[in-house]
Amino acid sequence: MEGLSSDPRRWRDVDKLLSRPGNIVGQDFEPSPTLREDIGDVVRVLVVGAGGLGCELLKDLALSGFKNIDVIDMDTIEVSNLNRQFLFRFYFGILDSEIEKMELLVLREYQNSLFAWLGTDKKRDLIVLSASMLRDEHRFCIVLPPYQHIHQHFTIYIYLLISGVRIHDVGKSKAEVAAERVMKRINGVNITPHFCRIEDKDLSFYNDFNIIVLGLDSIEARSYINSIACGFLEYDEDDRPLLETIKPIVDGGTEGFKGHARVILPGRTPCFECNIWLFPPQVKFPLCTLAETPRTAAHCIEYAHLIKWGEVHHGKSFDADDPEHMQWVYLEALKRAELFGITGVTFSLTQGVVKNIIPAIASTNAIVSAACALEALKIVSGCSKTLSNYLTYNGLDGTHIKVTDFVRDIDCLVCGPGTLLELDTSTTLSQFIGLLGEHPKLLVSKASVTYRGKNLYMQSPPILEEMTRSNLQIPMFHLMDKVPKDTLHISGISEKNDKKASCLRKLRVVFKGVADEALKMDTTESS
Repeated sequence: MEGLSSDPRRWRDVDKLLSRPGNIVGQDFEPSPTLREDIGDVVRVLVVGAGGLGCELLKDLALSGFKNIDVIDMDTIEVSNLNRQFLFRFYFGILDSEIEKMELLVLREYQNSLFAWLGTDKKRDLIVLSASMLRDEHRFCIVLPPYQHIHQHFTIYIYLLISGVRIHDVGKSKAEVAAERVMKRINGVNITPHFCRIEDKDLSFYNDFNIIVLGLDSIEARSYINSIACGFLEYDEDDRPLLETIKPIVDGGTEGFKGHARVILPGRTPCFECNIWLFPPQVKFPLCTLAETPRTAAHCIEYAHLIKWGEVHHGKSFDADDPEHMQWVYLEALKRAELFGITGVTFSLTQGVVKNIIPAIASTNAIVSAACALEALKIVSGCSKTLSNYLTYNGLDGTHIKVTDFVRDIDCLVCGPGTLLELDTSTTLSQFIGLLGEHPKLLVSKASVTYRGKNLYMQSPPILEEMTRSNLQIPMFHLMDKVPKDTLHISGISEKNDKKASCLRKLRVVFKGVADEALKMDTTESS
C-alpha cells in the first residue's frame, strides 16, 4: 500500500462523486473535476480521538481526499488495543536478522534451563509449546509454556527482553503513531498529532478547523467539544444563526455491535446536549452494597475507587487519567474480589467502570467510521444532502440501520442563542464571576472569561491569572468596550446531577439602560 494515493485510479469514484451534478446534492454544490484537490488544499479537519474509531477515521478521511488533518489524543498505546486499533502493532517492518538471532538464543537458553529442571520426560511437550510462534511482517510473539511459574524470575526476564525488542508501539502516543502510519501509507496527506488533553488547547486552536470529527469513547469529552463548537456560533438580531459561524461536527460512537453517526450543525440541528438523554445514565451502586456485600467485579472496582481510595489517600483527589492511580484501584479491586470469591476483575474493566468507557469492536468501528467520513465529505463539498441527522447501526442480530431526524432544543444552554444576563454598567468582573455560580441555569464555578478572543480573566495557569487579575475590579461595561450588548464566553466547572465537569458556555450580556438607549437612537435614525 506504499504510495497508495499516487495511482490516479485510486480517486476515480471520489472524483465522479464530486464532478457530477445530481438530484440530491446540496444547494451550494458546484461540481468540478478539481473539487477533490481544492478540498484537500483548503479544508482543515480535526479528528478527536485516535483509538479504535479514531484509527479508522484517520484512514477513511485520508482516503477520501482530505490532506490537512490534525488528531488529538492524550492516551498511550496498550497491548489490549492491538486487537482492533489496526494502526498500532508489536513490530513495524520486516524482521531483522540480528534481532531474530537474539530471540532464538534467548528461547534456546530458556528451554535448556527448564530441560535441566524438568528432566527428559518433559522435553517433547516443552519443545512443542516453546516453539509455538505467531509471526508475520507486522507481529511477532512467543507463546511461553505453562511451566512459567517454576522459573518465574527467568520468565519475567524473557518477557522484558522480547518486549524491548518487539513491542514497538506500546507506551507511545496514539496520536503520534497513528499520524505516522497513515502518512507513510498515503502520499500527500499531512497529519499533525497532538499528544495532550483536549482541555489543554485554547479556543483559537479549535477555531482554525473547518470541521471536527469525533472518535471518542467518553460522554464528558463529547460534551466538551460540543460546547466549544457551539461557542463559536453567533446569531443575528432575529436569533437566526449566522452561517459563517457554524462549526460542523460529525460524531461517531460504538458500543459492542452497536454504533451511531450523527451530524451536528450548531444552531440548525440538535447539538450533543440537545439529545443528551439518548445516553443511559451511568450505573450507580449503593454504598452499602459496595462496602458489605459486593457481588460483581464492578462492585469491587467501585469499592476501591469510591471508598478505599479516600481511606488511604486522605485529601488527595483521584485522577482517572493518572496511570498510577488507575493501577492502584485495579490492585485493590483484585484484593477485594479475592476476599469475596469474585472473578472477572481486569485492568481494562477497571478503566471501563471508573472512566465509564464504552467498549469497541473492530467491525463496528469500520462501519461507523465509513458513515462519518462520508458525512464529512458531504458537508465540505455539498455533493449530497447531509444526514438528517442521527444514524444508528445494530449488528448484533443481522444488520439494522436506521436514520432518525431529531428536533433541536431551541432553549438549549449550549447551542441556543445564549443565556441572557442583564448587568448594571457598574458591575465589575469580580461581581460578574460571582453571579455565574448563583445563576440557576449556569452554576459555573472557577470561571474564566473571554471576550472576542481577549482574556478578561483566566483561572489558570498562574501566570495568566496574575496577568488578568487587575481586570477583576473593572466594570464589565468598560471591559466590553462600552457596547450596549454582546456575547462572551466563559469556561469553568459546572455541576449537574451531583457531578462536576469542565464546561464552556456562551452568554448574551445586556447592559441595563444602555441597550434601551441604543434602540431608541436606531429608531430615531431610521425615521
